[in-house]
Amino acid sequence: MPNPATGRASEPAATLSVLEGVAIIVAVVIGIGIFKTPSLVAANVDSEVAFIGVWVAGGLITLVGALTYAELGSAYPSAGGEYHFLSRAFGRSAGLFFAWARGAVIQTGAIAALAFVYGDYAQTLLPLGDHGAAVHAVLGVLAFTGVNILGTQPSKRTQTLFFLFLLLALAAIVVVGFNADPAPAPAVAAPESADGAAAIGMAMVLVLLTYGGWNEAAYLSGEIRDVKRTMVRVLMIGVLLIMLAYGLVNMAYLYSMGLDGLRASDAVAADLMRLAIGETGAIVLSLIVCIAALSSLNGTILTGGRAYYAIGRDVPQLRFLGAWDGRGKTPTNGLLTQAGIALALILFGAVTRDGFQAMVDYTAPVFWFFMLLVSLALFVLRRKDPDRERPFKVPFYPVLPAIFSLTCLGLLYSSLVYTGAGALIGVAMLLAGVPLLLLERQSRGRRKFSEAD
Repeated sequence: MPNPATGRASEPAATLSVLEGVAIIVAVVIGIGIFKTPSLVAANVDSEVAFIGVWVAGGLITLVGALTYAELGSAYPSAGGEYHFLSRAFGRSAGLFFAWARGAVIQTGAIAALAFVYGDYAQTLLPLGDHGAAVHAVLGVLAFTGVNILGTQPSKRTQTLFFLFLLLALAAIVVVGFNADPAPAPAVAAPESADGAAAIGMAMVLVLLTYGGWNEAAYLSGEIRDVKRTMVRVLMIGVLLIMLAYGLVNMAYLYSMGLDGLRASDAVAADLMRLAIGETGAIVLSLIVCIAALSSLNGTILTGGRAYYAIGRDVPQLRFLGAWDGRGKTPTNGLLTQAGIALALILFGAVTRDGFQAMVDYTAPVFWFFMLLVSLALFVLRRKDPDRERPFKVPFYPVLPAIFSLTCLGLLYSSLVYTGAGALIGVAMLLAGVPLLLLERQSRGRRKFSEAD
């Protein structure tokens, strides 16, 4: 929007210090995944050393990815994030295809995954039968879709409070875990993996899911003071702190429960607290995780509905998605469409061995495909726009971005080959967006023809 005083477009103000930038990155990345994925990661590794090793490797990959996004964000600051980068590098159709993927696969899959984490822990508080976790998940999506349709916005203070709860829960797990008497190995067989490459590939997909959120660094690059000098410090300090937190928590899990204990757990943090200080500790921890999961679920539902609204505005044939409710100030049709897809995914997850794992399978190939495209966008934009001012540049270019691109390619391969039926459904859902591109191009052609007349 133009600035009345200058006549130029408003730009992000560089007001964030290093400490504030670090705090934002840590707050975005550390979420509820650490309360669920460790048990799934343990099922895909054959030793404690490998278990810790994949978490360290995930942190290093996260750092390289964040550096790549930081250059794109500082050179091309935009609230559109990946949509903006892909549109500039590969054209409008690539950006629209990403918007479809975000609405139909990535965001809805994340909603269903969050709902399943909530369901797993809510089931420990209020058991509802064999499919109780899925029932809790459905109720959560319905409730918060309704809340967002009414127009209720999540409070920034409330979100901050939930994050503080999460930090306290992580600290409690570390302290209690290292002071608990190690539990005897459970009398269950470790899950079998197809082969070593499949196991490690799936473990890395799960670990990087838990590190997810680092791409928000792209949005910070335009708001950090003296970005040329401080961006690397913000990213390195932030990611190293997250690596430290995840490392301590996972070592506490291992020390108190062992690798087999981790593999056997559906709600690992609650099981650790139950082992160490009894049922009261498990209930308190489960309640904290449930509250945090619902907070994340609410925020994800709110932002996801906007993706459908954007598609409806860009494609006239889908204009019903672009309807905006003036009373509640919400994209009601987009929220309802999103809820329908998310509920279908929950029903699919309910018939699999693990709903959360099914959602990882569903989203991972599409997520890593577009992450690969964004990483390649850095090379394309450096070639297409060599004179563009870049307040921050990836160190050791092109080596580090190339490593990140190859990692994305490897994880795309792993998420296609080593995951379950959910991956095929996710890819099918992505391909269902191809007609959307054709409709958009057709509409664009008509507009150009009309303008020519």
